[in-house]
Amino acid sequence: MYNNSQVFLHDTVPVALVKMSMFSTGILVLTSPLHTLPLRIAPVLSSAAQVVERTLYVHLHPGLNLGAGGTQPRPVFIPPVVDLSHLITGLYSNAANVCGHLDVRVLLTNVRAQPSNSTSPTGAGNPFPSPQPLSHSPEVVLTDFALQDPGQSPLVAQCLQRYTGNCYVCKPGLASVLLHPQLQKLEEVEKEYKDIRSEPIKTYNEVVVGGTFDRLHGAHKTLLNISCILANKRFLIGVCDQDLLKKKVLRELIEPYALRVQRLREFLLDVKPSLEYDIVPLSDPFGPSVIEAQLECIVVSEETRKGGEAVNKKRLENGLPRLVLHEIQLLKDAHHTDIEEEKISSSSLRSRLLGTLLAEPNDKPHLPLVPYVIGLTGGSGSGKSSIARQLEALGAARIDSDQLGHETYRPGEVAYNRVLEEFGSDLLHEDKTINRQALGRKVFGNKERLKALTDIVWPEIALRVKERIQQAREESKQVCVVDAAVLLEAGWTDMVHEVWVAIIPEEEAVSRIMARDRITREDAERRLQSQWSTARQVAQASVVLCTLWEPEVTRRQVRKAWELLQMRIQQRLERTNPSS
Repeated sequence: MYNNSQVFLHDTVPVALVKMSMFSTGILVLTSPLHTLPLRIAPVLSSAAQVVERTLYVHLHPGLNLGAGGTQPRPVFIPPVVDLSHLITGLYSNAANVCGHLDVRVLLTNVRAQPSNSTSPTGAGNPFPSPQPLSHSPEVVLTDFALQDPGQSPLVAQCLQRYTGNCYVCKPGLASVLLHPQLQKLEEVEKEYKDIRSEPIKTYNEVVVGGTFDRLHGAHKTLLNISCILANKRFLIGVCDQDLLKKKVLRELIEPYALRVQRLREFLLDVKPSLEYDIVPLSDPFGPSVIEAQLECIVVSEETRKGGEAVNKKRLENGLPRLVLHEIQLLKDAHHTDIEEEKISSSSLRSRLLGTLLAEPNDKPHLPLVPYVIGLTGGSGSGKSSIARQLEALGAARIDSDQLGHETYRPGEVAYNRVLEEFGSDLLHEDKTINRQALGRKVFGNKERLKALTDIVWPEIALRVKERIQQAREESKQVCVVDAAVLLEAGWTDMVHEVWVAIIPEEEAVSRIMARDRITREDAERRLQSQWSTARQVAQASVVLCTLWEPEVTRRQVRKAWELLQMRIQQRLERTNPSS
């Protein structure tokens, strides 16, 4: 049931009686005066999130009267005033707090300095000569319009549908929902907002910003929306790539450049399609901001202001005029943890991906569902064996492929005899065991010799892994975890249902290897370079874990991954045996 709203569809059926999350994409038409929205937006968004499950567009039309008899309201322009940017900031901040799963986008098509096709100071003209297409066509329109008489809801809903259809291209059969949050008496509190700063925002022909723009979140959207308000003609966006990503937290989880650009462009064309957008890669901190003379304004946050000042210093050195620095505030993250930043940030969002399912595993119909086999891998020093032991403590059968590898070198084993045939009997200790250090010296740095060795040893280890999985099945184990550094290189993914990868920054891995194995930095770096890169491993992963922080942080990741895994296994079993 709804705790804070009474929601009605256009046919007056309460939404509480209809299946939750009925619509993938919706558009929310806000009719409340702008000065009241800071207090009203959270409950309105909370109600909207019970109807829409993916994308929620927000259209501002303060004072819109949907109950004015047969009069059909028309879109009006909203002048770009100072408080509008504060409202947008608050809207995205509230969205992150109360409906973080929704992709919220504030549309600015009707925000402009002068009315279009009209000389009226009230903007009575229609700024939309034709409905604007959106990247996701709305299936439902919602509004906070205060319905005075419930009996009018069908007429108001029809009016809302026509109005929205005149503004945007919507799906046929557009549904409508009237949201009526049960708010406290706010009149006295709202007096604080009466003195709205309505002075115009200075706008510019060309505006520039820079950033990583990984997994667009509320802070990104605030920056982009305000930049779109400031820009009259062209908006230049530099997107960090290559060397600028090296020091980012969990950089292996940063989306590919092309995907970030695609999502950025889609968002911008939804928000303000009238602008010219140039999106360029940044391989240094400045990019075109220090060489394009026509740029007028750079949008920064309190955190990146120094970067903006550095841009201006470079521009002066290049004989170019200074850019106006327009500073926006950072958004607080109400859900941040002890390893995350207090602000809403991409690095925090990436940390929340740890332990979750990043990519659906490929179907393996040749594998029995029980035991469900996890292939856990990671570079040297990544902490994967520690993770494997934690999974064992939670109930998984742990299979240590490194230990099995040692077994293959025992006298009398198939691999033992073949290694001596291939590499010579001078490898033997006095007790007839293989000197693995001497063997390593023979293959180190020689790809052909290394392949000759792995062609002998890896198939033997794989046979032992399969035997241990069968043993776990006989012991009625539900989950097996195969701890294998060479899982991907050896092509063992056909033995496992999912691949999990443990990651760690390279510098931390080098330090751990040096301390653990008492070797030089150069040797530790060479060892890492001989393995698959972390990025290459992550590309094959369904789940990623990171042991960079305190042990308890890793334990929380592992517990989360284990709990989500149990849910996936149960769902698979139910699909396989629907009657059970």
